[in-house]
Amino acid sequence: MTDEREQPGRSRGTTPCFVYIVLARDGSLYTGIAGDAERRVAEHNAGRRGAKALRGKRPVRLLRRWLCEDRSAALRLEAAIKKLRAPEKWSVVLGNASDP
Repeated sequence: MTDEREQPGRSRGTTPCFVYIVLARDGSLYTGIAGDAERRVAEHNAGRRGAKALRGKRPVRLLRRWLCEDRSAALRLEAAIKKLRAPEKWSVVLGNASDP
C-alpha cells in the first residue's frame, strides 16, 4: 500500500493543511493539524481516530483554524501554539493577539 503523499507525480509537502484549536467539554484547549479541519473535529466527536488527549472530553467545538501552505508550515505553527500557555492561546483564539 502506498501512502498518498508518496504517489508518483505528487510532490511531498505541497498539500494545504489546517492548524485548528478546539474547546473540549472540560474547558481545555486542544491544538491539532488536518487536511480538513471540520472533518477532523467530526472524527474527534465521533470517537473515531480521535486524539488520546480528548478521550472523555467530548464533544469538542472548533474555535479557530488557520490554513497553511503545506504540512511542514502547519507543523511549525502547531508547535508554536502548543508552546503557549492557556491565557495566551485564548488571546490568539479571540483575536486579541497576533497569530503565533
